[in-house]
Amino acid sequence: MKKILTVFSVMSLLFFIACSSTQSLQEYYVDNSENPNFIALDVPTSMLNLENQDLSESQQEALQSLRKLNLLAFKKTNENGAEYEVEKSKVKAILKNDDFVELMKLNSQYGKGVVKYVGDEDAIDEVIIYGSSDDKGFAIIRVLGKNMNPGHIIQLMNAIQSSDFNGEGLGEIGEFLKG
Repeated sequence: MKKILTVFSVMSLLFFIACSSTQSLQEYYVDNSENPNFIALDVPTSMLNLENQDLSESQQEALQSLRKLNLLAFKKTNENGAEYEVEKSKVKAILKNDDFVELMKLNSQYGKGVVKYVGDEDAIDEVIIYGSSDDKGFAIIRVLGKNMNPGHIIQLMNAIQSSDFNGEGLGEIGEFLKG
């Protein structure tokens, strides 16, 4: 009987490990932050230079609900095309997780992407913006906050677009994101 329980325990443990083998987005960031094909950056919200902007009340609420942005970009070159495809597949597999709720799809002249979130509809804790271009590479932006509202986030994105923020202070990743 002890052997059966031991075998059952080992099998249960292996099953648990197999089921939880999907890498989280946070783990993906950490694992690739030192990879030379990636550009990684943590950005405080103060770097967005929105303090002097004339923001609406809902945009102010959205800005106050933000804590920071994590940026990770894979810069595609002629030499790393195969690795680009592998890494892009990994990210897409992570983003298929049921924890991520799709907010909108993106399709522009620069590439395709998706905006997803984690949390409740009216209390989002994380927004993920993923975009890829087979010419340039891909980028993942994690917007971390507390009780963010999707409508307010979209308004805040509009405020950022109309602000004088041009990627200053972001270095190499700012150039990458500008296209």
